[in-house]
Amino acid sequence: MMQALTLLTSSDIRFRDITIRNSQQIHFAISHSNSVRVTNAVITAPGNSPNTDGIHITGSTNVILKKCSIATGDDCISIVSGSSNIKMKSIYCGPGHGISVGSLGKNNATDFIHDIVLNGAFIRNTTNGLRIKSWQGGSGYAKAIKFENVIMEDVQNPIIIDQFYCDSFTPCANQTRAVQISDISYLNIFGTTTSNFATKFACSDTIPCKNILMANIVLVKKNGTAQTFCNSANGFASGFMDPPADCLTCSDLYGLRSPTNLNYQRK
Repeated sequence: MMQALTLLTSSDIRFRDITIRNSQQIHFAISHSNSVRVTNAVITAPGNSPNTDGIHITGSTNVILKKCSIATGDDCISIVSGSSNIKMKSIYCGPGHGISVGSLGKNNATDFIHDIVLNGAFIRNTTNGLRIKSWQGGSGYAKAIKFENVIMEDVQNPIIIDQFYCDSFTPCANQTRAVQISDISYLNIFGTTTSNFATKFACSDTIPCKNILMANIVLVKKNGTAQTFCNSANGFASGFMDPPADCLTCSDLYGLRSPTNLNYQRK
C-alpha cells in the first residue's frame, strides 16, 4: 500500500503545520508508534479518489491529533487494531468517509482497540460520520470509545456501528463470531443527514453491542424525518434525542430491566 508519509516504530514525535496533497493511497500512516502528536495538519485529495485515507493509525498508543483539516476520498481518520489512548480534538472532515474505528476482524482476525476519544469535530458532506466497523468471523474487542461535541452537515450515515462490514466484490458468509463492541458514548452531536436513518446500530445477534450511551443528539433530515435503527444493540439514551433511540435495549449497567423487543426498529 502506497503512503505519502509513514511513521513506523517511533516514539516521542511531533508534527506541526504539515500539508499533504493527492497521495496515491493513504496520506499519513502512524504505525506501531508511541507518543505522537500531530497539530495543524492539512490533508486533501479529490472526494472520488479511492483508498486515500487521511490519517491511518495502526498498532499505536498515546496519539494526539489536534486542529487537523482532512478532505479525501476515504476515511478522514481510520484507527485499526492494536491502537489505544488515541485523542482527537478540533477535527474538520469532509468530503470522505468520516471518522472510522476499524475495520476489525477481517479474515477471522483477533483485533483489539480501546480508549479512543474524539472531542470536537465538524463533519461535512461525507458518506459516514462516526463509524465503528467490523467483519463477521473476527474476535477481540473495541471498547471505551467516546465521540462528543460534533457538528455534522449533510452526512449520509452520521452515527453507525456496522458489525456486518463487507468490503468485497462477493457477498460475505454469515458467521457467528464477531468483535465485541462495548462502552461506546455519543454526547452532544448535532446536525443534518441525507438519509432516512440518522443512527444505525447493526450489531451481531450472537455478540451484541453492549453499553452504548447516547445523550443530547439532534440529527435531522432535510425534507423528511430521520429514524434510528437497532439490531442487537444494548444501551441507554438520555437528554434531548431527535430522533429517539427507543430501539436500544436497556443495559444492566444503568440498573434498568431490558425490554423484550430486542430487535425493535422504530417506524
